[in-house]
Amino acid sequence: MNSKRKIAVVVTARPSYSRVKTLLQAIQKHPALELQLIVAASALLDRYGSAVNYIENDGFHISAKVFNVLEGENLTAAAKTTGIGILELSTVFDNLKPDIVVTVADRFETMATAIAASYMNIPLAHLQGGEVTGNIDEKVRHAITKLADYHFVASESAKTRVIKLGENPELVFNTGCPSIDLALLVKDTKLDFDPYQKYGGVGAQPDLSQGYLVVMQHPVTTEYQDSRRHIEQTLKAIAELDVPTLWFWPNVDAGADGTSTGIRAFREHHKIEQIHFFKNMEGIDFLTLLNNAKVLIGNSSVGIRECAYLGVPVVNIGSRQNKRDRGHNVVDVDYNQDAIKQAVSSQVNEGKFPISNVYGGGNAGEQIADLLQKVPLQFHKTITY
Repeated sequence: MNSKRKIAVVVTARPSYSRVKTLLQAIQKHPALELQLIVAASALLDRYGSAVNYIENDGFHISAKVFNVLEGENLTAAAKTTGIGILELSTVFDNLKPDIVVTVADRFETMATAIAASYMNIPLAHLQGGEVTGNIDEKVRHAITKLADYHFVASESAKTRVIKLGENPELVFNTGCPSIDLALLVKDTKLDFDPYQKYGGVGAQPDLSQGYLVVMQHPVTTEYQDSRRHIEQTLKAIAELDVPTLWFWPNVDAGADGTSTGIRAFREHHKIEQIHFFKNMEGIDFLTLLNNAKVLIGNSSVGIRECAYLGVPVVNIGSRQNKRDRGHNVVDVDYNQDAIKQAVSSQVNEGKFPISNVYGGGNAGEQIADLLQKVPLQFHKTITY
């Protein structure tokens, strides 16, 4: 008879995997835990970088795959994708019968995980709750907090906020973010691979030896109709700076079509000699690339989290990361070509910043795995407000 506690972790998108990789490793190694890894949504799709390939190459056994992304990359498609996710994940949970389900962060697909587990009376653990941002993720994140039974938050202010939402303080743990565990591994690593040769991509192949920029900009779901205009401002700014730049494709969010179309149209009508575009990159390689970049530009949470720990200068554009805890490495600007150019130039001159531990010090995965083995199995709420 298997006495191990079965932990089902649902990975639904490219960034979610880097958020939980060290947790997955820690669960695998834990003598009292059994990992049930479920890969779903855009993590399975080639157009968003086939995160599933990296997961399998890292040696993880996948217990179930859930194909639930509806084409369209608009608000209706996002809502229907969530609904399909609830249907499919309910079947997966019924088959696997996990003791605890783990869901990550705030993407719309994670809502499906939380609802399915909650209605099936399966204890739910939530990573990265209690944070604040400026789009639909805000609603999703706090909704999942209220559905979840255990909370593994990434900062002290997030812990305070989750408790203020009425959650039992004894089940709210500031473990830091598992993505910082990976950043710890690369903080002293130089760029030791050729990204063009290893990951392909399209566009120019500028010389990176004298430094380079990295761009990762996603659409904002509450501003999705403006996504093309937003990305065009960044494209114009980076093109005018005329320095080597490595640009990563956006997430599968409402507005991603506008972002992608904007990039393609710009490439067709402008001569770009210093920008190379990638779909995806293995987590450690991506962080190594970031660690050696002059500046990260865009609106990805990697600029707020991992770059704070690595001390990489960041130009954060727009509202997507509003009010999120950050280190001193971040400069905020609006969707404005001139403002972006000026901020990038200023950050290049700043150079590296001191390490910030605002999102932890690099041992979150093991902490969370230990807690998943120790917490009482419960799926009911104790009123604390």
